[in-house]
Amino acid sequence: MARQMINIIVAIGEGNRVIGDKGKLPWHIPEDLKRFKMLTTGHPIIMGKNTFLSIGRALPGRTNIVLTDTPWEAPEGVFVASSLDDALEQARHSPGGEDIFVIGGGMVYRAALSRADRLFITLVSGNFQGDVFFPEYESLFSRVASREERESDGHRYLFLVLEK
Repeated sequence: MARQMINIIVAIGEGNRVIGDKGKLPWHIPEDLKRFKMLTTGHPIIMGKNTFLSIGRALPGRTNIVLTDTPWEAPEGVFVASSLDDALEQARHSPGGEDIFVIGGGMVYRAALSRADRLFITLVSGNFQGDVFFPEYESLFSRVASREERESDGHRYLFLVLEK
């Protein structure tokens, strides 16, 4: 079997690494949402329960794995994992499991960061208010695989792919 790639996909406020505010993204960038869908469709996604609840439903075309350490009655079609190892094992045996995407939130990103092979970042220019932040990642990922500056809907941002 081919080596499993663990990917993190995240949009980060450039000034303070904010990723969320009261269960929502601090910005609305349709191009970022399209990129997220394009990259993750056909692959398993791993997220925390709060991230799942903020989305409000299972994302179609992907195996949805929710990481939680509390008993939870998951909706139909959503798989529950009690540890990151358990989630990765479930993802490995899912359709598209050669490329796994960790999609948030803050605690799940912290747990997965040291094990991730690639980081798909949308770096949004500016300082944003928020209550969830992405951990320091710069020292772990040294190679820039791709970088594309964009601007839309009043936001300047950078699509960045980093590798170890």
